[in-house]
Amino acid sequence: MKLSEIKQHLQTANSVNFKLPNGNFVPEHFHVTEIGVIDKHFIDCGGTVRKERIINFQLWEANDFEHRLKPQKLKNIINLSEKTLGIEDLEVEVEYQGVTIEKYGLGYDGENFLLTSKQTDCLAPDKCGIPIEKQKLKLADLNPNSKQSCCTPGGNCC
Repeated sequence: MKLSEIKQHLQTANSVNFKLPNGNFVPEHFHVTEIGVIDKHFIDCGGTVRKERIINFQLWEANDFEHRLKPQKLKNIINLSEKTLGIEDLEVEVEYQGVTIEKYGLGYDGENFLLTSKQTDCLAPDKCGIPIEKQKLKLADLNPNSKQSCCTPGGNCC
């Protein structure tokens, strides 16, 4: 989700809730402790140089159980970060403390922001020896009249 989409959702939101992939919610007394831009300049395993730029929100929960982040307050924090850091309309990633610092994508279900699971992946499978997954076929689905399917009753393959 891009930053502009978050701001749009905040226009009509009654509250700011973040739902984890397991269905649990980030406790409602969380804080947004950071909004920033992360630039990543790297080389993949196939030798291609790449650049990524994302916006990062960091969520943190303290023991001030009366704290509630309202939509307008989050809009103000976003506006300040855009003005101060010159943030563009980029994809947003969310950091939240789990077993370690966990990173999530972001979605919206009409009421809650959804922290979506992210996965690592090989960006150059064709260059680093990752076998391409073969198409699985059922023998029963093969056309008995094609040359591919000689092993049918009466196909004279044996």
